[in-house]
Amino acid sequence: MPATPANIIITLVEVVLLIVGLLLLWRYVLSSTARERNQSGKLELWNVTVSDFLLFAFLIIAGGLVAGFFGGVILARFDLSTDTRMILGSAAFQFGLLIGPALLPLNLSHHPLRPPLASGFRSGIATFLIALPIVTLVNFAWLELLKKLGLPTEQQDLLRMFTQATEPALIGLMIVLAILIAPVTEELLFRATLFRFLRTRIPRLLALFLPGTVFAALHVNWVTLEGLPSLLPLVTLAVVFSLAYERTGSIATAMVAHGLFNLHTILLLFSGATS
Repeated sequence: MPATPANIIITLVEVVLLIVGLLLLWRYVLSSTARERNQSGKLELWNVTVSDFLLFAFLIIAGGLVAGFFGGVILARFDLSTDTRMILGSAAFQFGLLIGPALLPLNLSHHPLRPPLASGFRSGIATFLIALPIVTLVNFAWLELLKKLGLPTEQQDLLRMFTQATEPALIGLMIVLAILIAPVTEELLFRATLFRFLRTRIPRLLALFLPGTVFAALHVNWVTLEGLPSLLPLVTLAVVFSLAYERTGSIATAMVAHGLFNLHTILLLFSGATS
């Protein structure tokens, strides 16, 4: 990245964010006071039967698949580029993920679609800042390992589309999906449903990493290995979000942090600081 005034400012801002994140990491996670305070989280036990949980998860996924299918049928009628078709199809799938839970006939405690949003903004910002230096370090180490192993280091196809898109409407849709829709749907599925169910039913460490691994694996093309550099950083990010959800008891915390992290990535892409 050339040393232009704009790039110098971007670098300084990034350094400040990393320093603030490290300070918050010490204050709220690593210090002795924080460790004592965090021994008991605020996330209540989800008293749901296995059958109700499976129905809930099925409705979420089925809503996405049905919406994605009909979206594909409609899009097939139009002459669209591959990237445009992929983005619009993703939008249909993401919106579909909200259909099942919205119509869910079960009266489950702590319904994931009714999170205490007001209490999640401050903790969400703090979670994003804390995650930033952790994920940055993991990302650097993971990329170096991939290079030494001779494995592909191409980023996700979606990141490429962000940098190559020229239509304002398409760019706007991608931004909305990345910072608003995807954080809600993905946190709903992986944190508020899967992690919350598993955390009291299997070993806690496995409950933290299993949803995160599935979440990260879905961002990789396992045929071409495109997106492999995002695998370990996304697993790390997902674990941080799960811990934040567990400690605050608010899924809004993870949603806000997720949206801010995606926004941060988009701004870096548009600034040319990353590719």
